[in-house]
Amino acid sequence: MIRLWKYNKFSIIFTLVCVLFYWSFAYQLEREDFIKMFGLWIGLFFLSHRIIKINANNIKLLAGMALVFRILFLFAIPNLSQDFYRFIWDGRMLLEGFNPYLSLPETWITQGNAPIAQAQELYNGMGTLNGSHYTNYPPLSQLCYAIAGFFAGKNILGAVIVLRLLIILADIGTFFFGRKLLQMLHIPEHRIFWYILNPFIIIELTGNLHFEAVMIFFIIWSLYLLQKGYWYWSALALAFSVSVKLIPLLFLPLFFQKFILGFDKSKLTYRFLKLVGFYSIVIATTVLLFTPFLSSEFIANFSKTIGLWFQNFEFNASIYYIIRWIGYQTIGWNIIGTVGKILPLIVIGILLLLTFFRKNKNTTELITVMVIGICSYYFLSTTVHPWYIAVPLALCMFTNYKFPIWWSILIIFSYTAYVHPDFKENLWFVALEYSIVFGIFIFEVLKNTSKVSLKSFYN
Repeated sequence: MIRLWKYNKFSIIFTLVCVLFYWSFAYQLEREDFIKMFGLWIGLFFLSHRIIKINANNIKLLAGMALVFRILFLFAIPNLSQDFYRFIWDGRMLLEGFNPYLSLPETWITQGNAPIAQAQELYNGMGTLNGSHYTNYPPLSQLCYAIAGFFAGKNILGAVIVLRLLIILADIGTFFFGRKLLQMLHIPEHRIFWYILNPFIIIELTGNLHFEAVMIFFIIWSLYLLQKGYWYWSALALAFSVSVKLIPLLFLPLFFQKFILGFDKSKLTYRFLKLVGFYSIVIATTVLLFTPFLSSEFIANFSKTIGLWFQNFEFNASIYYIIRWIGYQTIGWNIIGTVGKILPLIVIGILLLLTFFRKNKNTTELITVMVIGICSYYFLSTTVHPWYIAVPLALCMFTNYKFPIWWSILIIFSYTAYVHPDFKENLWFVALEYSIVFGIFIFEVLKNTSKVSLKSFYN
């Protein structure tokens, strides 16, 4: 009884401090104040770790805390990202009957005839860089933005609240199906809180309104349905995730072994037909969801915007920055235009190697190669925004890899760029971030490879 009282006492204290820290983060923090941001960030990670450690068997209590921490952000305007202004813009344009993929906010503002409320305020908020490029958010994301526009078409804070509620609902879904999947895979349930109670997830997704939360919900739901044997519903859920963010397309090749070697004991022909059916449902559903927007102009605009991420934008990269430095030393200029075309091909090669040469017959092995695959993509990307790390973080709780958790802590160093008025990255901090992440990643790969080798040897 004394020990239980002691744990409850510390849980209460830690929780109250977390409430104060999250409140300060949501309503008092300026992103230029990196010292304060870093202090709150590290404090929240330490306290959250202790709370999970103390209450690992109290699922309801931890789930309640996760919900309370999210609700604290409900009325806060995001302070670390301005992307939400573009979300609101797209949603309101859609409700007014305009295809958001076919016009630029910059054009509407220049002409002075924007058909939506608060157009100038939204444009000022999203910034000229965002406003001068075509939107690249897929249809289900656009649907969420339209829902916000429907309920709050003339109030930015109202739209923020609606978007935040949708993200919180998605996290509740991730908690529900993620916990069930952990049970089915005989993995401790409290691992779900690596994601649900992770301060990075609460701040970046709920706080800053990044719809990776919705995409992750559909990915986890898809994996749960696949584990249950409902491959057709799993394909539909995966298509929905692609229609929120395109990134799950990278996972498609990795399902090959799951269907051909590990799905069931039916004839090879039937297993192959199921795989073809799975891919067909994913692709057909994705295309169907894009259909209302399809046109030659849409394809040109969407492709152009996607290409910018590989050949124009640079932020918080790792291997690419080393290649860029070599380019400056040998050629004398930035070679992103060339490298940005080559790196995606290398990623495809890595995914194919993982597909055919890395054992991934069961669900745990499949999720493990998904973690390695997505991180390989980010390691080779020219742009790695903090919220991108949410995907490997969500998946790693079903595996033996913990480096995405460390990455979710270290990603805070990328925000040192906002210390400078002209948004300039401190490459020493970028180097520190990735030195630790790569170090842990390599250690865990070697450790887990040794475990697999020993298991195979003794069996």
